[in-house]
Amino acid sequence: WVRSRETHGGPHSAWFWDVEQAGGGAIVDLGCHCIEIIRAYIGKEQRPVEVMCWADTLVHPITAEDNGIALIRFANGAVGQFEVSWSFRGGMDLRDEVAGSEGTIWLNHFLRTGFEVFTAASGSGYVAEKAETDKGWLFPVGDEVHELGYRHMFVDMFDALDRGRDPAETFYDGYVVNAIMDACYRSARSKRWEPVELEWRGPEAATEAGPVGREVEPGYVLIKEERMPDGRLKRILQHRESGRVVERFEQA
Repeated sequence: WVRSRETHGGPHSAWFWDVEQAGGGAIVDLGCHCIEIIRAYIGKEQRPVEVMCWADTLVHPITAEDNGIALIRFANGAVGQFEVSWSFRGGMDLRDEVAGSEGTIWLNHFLRTGFEVFTAASGSGYVAEKAETDKGWLFPVGDEVHELGYRHMFVDMFDALDRGRDPAETFYDGYVVNAIMDACYRSARSKRWEPVELEWRGPEAATEAGPVGREVEPGYVLIKEERMPDGRLKRILQHRESGRVVERFEQA
């Protein structure tokens, strides 16, 4: 499961706010980034299958959506979730979370950069992208071009041109992202799961299977284990055939 969040108070340029020019709202502006982050963690070889999305205009007097949330199911059973908003107050919130079977990753890219400053004086300097104030608690960014990935993006693109190779992000990647966003908008209208319609060039996944579980004693698979305060190991097991759930304890 991967969650990606990108929210702020809204874009800088007027055309972003015009649905006829932009083609959408916060999902087109921010959701495209979140979707590709999700694909990078889950694996670009995993086909996106279907989408459930909510989108609405909650704050701004515009036609396009200023908030959206979506779930994306992939062929291998992995799930991606994105949250986007043009009405978030307090700066630009960029966060990613990855929850795997063997570990977890939390990333807070922008509001917690390592720099935390408080000032009671109001200045006139630039603090950070989408910062709303220049006094109080501030979270300045040391090298914004680096933090937002622009330098890495251009270096990779120019190197790809020089070497005649594909860049890290290809035209086909953009096509897949747009196909997912199209499914998001259909789902927001229909209020149900919608298929991701695209010409898939990746490998075809095997039929999705549920969790198998590790058999730790005859007929029983492990659901969870934890160390108790007294040192004993507690295991929660399920019987494969009956589905009965039991507890077992092992002495330290």
